[in-house]
Amino acid sequence: MTPALRDAMSDDIPAIASIYSEAVLNGTASYEIAPPDEAEMTRRFQAITGQGYPYIVAVDEDGDVVGYAYASAFRTRPAYRWLVEDSIYIAQKGRGKGTGRLLLQELVLRCTALGFRQMVAVIGGASPASVGVHRSCGFRMVGTLNGTGFKHEQWLDTIFMQIALGDGDTSHPDPKRYPGTLFAG
Repeated sequence: MTPALRDAMSDDIPAIASIYSEAVLNGTASYEIAPPDEAEMTRRFQAITGQGYPYIVAVDEDGDVVGYAYASAFRTRPAYRWLVEDSIYIAQKGRGKGTGRLLLQELVLRCTALGFRQMVAVIGGASPASVGVHRSCGFRMVGTLNGTGFKHEQWLDTIFMQIALGDGDTSHPDPKRYPGTLFAG
């Protein structure tokens, strides 16, 4: 059964923290070494959603959060305001079932509707599963940084993938419309 997608809520933080903790401890997608606690994950969640960026969860038929995704600023300098970076993490229970693709497709739709023009994926550990999910959603490979992280006793590469949102770079953005609230005012 396909998981349902919805906006993440503060009540989801324990599940989100657990999913991320497993990724930090056992995977290479995140270059963090020690998993942040729930208080820190709450701060991160509030910082992202407080700036108007989308943050969504996938919930299975049992009501369990089996994945989450969010967009955030790639960089904070104003010229980057039309570009977002995506992040996706899937629980063991949700892997191999299309959950990542479902979350990413929704994230692309939401960011396009918000007026963003580009989305970039920064894929730690050059994860083949993450590369495959991004490719299936229309992202293209734009670069590799070799040996950028050292985790689990190995050097890790970082892959950059990108997709244009809306008109991408084929037209000027509306100068009155700033996506999110990070650069408003």
